[in-house]
Amino acid sequence: MKGYAMLKIGESGWIEKETPTCGPLDAICKPLAVAICTSDVHTLWEGAIGDRHNMILGHECCGEVVEVGELVKDFKPGDRVLVPAITPDWNSLEAQAGYSMHSGGMLAGWKFSNFKDGVFGEYFHVNDADGNLAHLPGNISPADACILSDMVPTGFHAVELANVTFGDTVLVIGIGPVGLMSVAGANLHGASRIIAVGTRPTCIEVAKGYGATDFISYKDGSISEQVLKLTGGKGVDAVCIAGGDCSTFEEAVKALKPGGKIGNVNYLGSGEFITIPRIEWGVGMGHKDIRGGLMPGGRLRMEKLSSLVSAGRLDLHPEVTHLYHGWDKLEEALFTMRSKPKDLIKPVVVIED
Repeated sequence: MKGYAMLKIGESGWIEKETPTCGPLDAICKPLAVAICTSDVHTLWEGAIGDRHNMILGHECCGEVVEVGELVKDFKPGDRVLVPAITPDWNSLEAQAGYSMHSGGMLAGWKFSNFKDGVFGEYFHVNDADGNLAHLPGNISPADACILSDMVPTGFHAVELANVTFGDTVLVIGIGPVGLMSVAGANLHGASRIIAVGTRPTCIEVAKGYGATDFISYKDGSISEQVLKLTGGKGVDAVCIAGGDCSTFEEAVKALKPGGKIGNVNYLGSGEFITIPRIEWGVGMGHKDIRGGLMPGGRLRMEKLSSLVSAGRLDLHPEVTHLYHGWDKLEEALFTMRSKPKDLIKPVVVIED
């Protein structure tokens, strides 16, 4: 089979590889549509997870099952399926402890284009098919289904980590595709005010549709100073970090009320340490919690999130700003994600409608 691979840090291209084999609990699928993630950019051009040679890229897609193992019960060839970016080993001790995304080690639930070939190939392998795949509802398009792989569960996880609840004032730092889903998730969780940090007009308009009430720009000075001005010096109840870098935590802590929580889902692709301001963190005793987590994967998560889309509670189509058709457009979509034109939110490549 052919696949689009990372040849080494900074270099990519099409290669030929053996078609993956199917274990008794597993499935082999072919992509119906794939999406490009900023993580692909971090991996390929920044070497964020180290050097990888001839590794097929990609972790966001929906697909069609072509083969299942003899012990798979709920899926068969021909089924159209949602595929989460994180595919845990559900019989692991970490999963039993409630941290399935770290099954086998920290971040080890992230297998596609990390420990094994990803989804930018003619076929891809899914471990524990009954635990990780979900049936694709008929009223969700393949392009929109790609957003359910990673953007929705990751953005929503920031909301969960920050414990957003009814009436909260929430700060969302970064309103790219993940941050937009944090805005939507905070709105669904009952936030009364959502302050979004972002500058691109396309993202701002979509964020308004998802429930953002106020907008600030990091280009206009300190984020925390702008937040404190907007809130009369009180700060916010929760912060969702979906963009920025290691220094972003300093602004988040300064903007947060005592007793508030920070939920980080931003992939920190570079830097050595995170800075936390001593005084604003209450000299270590301010009850300002900082939590960071890899999104949960798995079938139940996919079914619950897709039900929001099927029921009309969550519209994913505004995320898909650049739609391509055919494998020959994959490289163009990847390089578009790298260059990030002003009107870009998410590039998706449809292989089969």
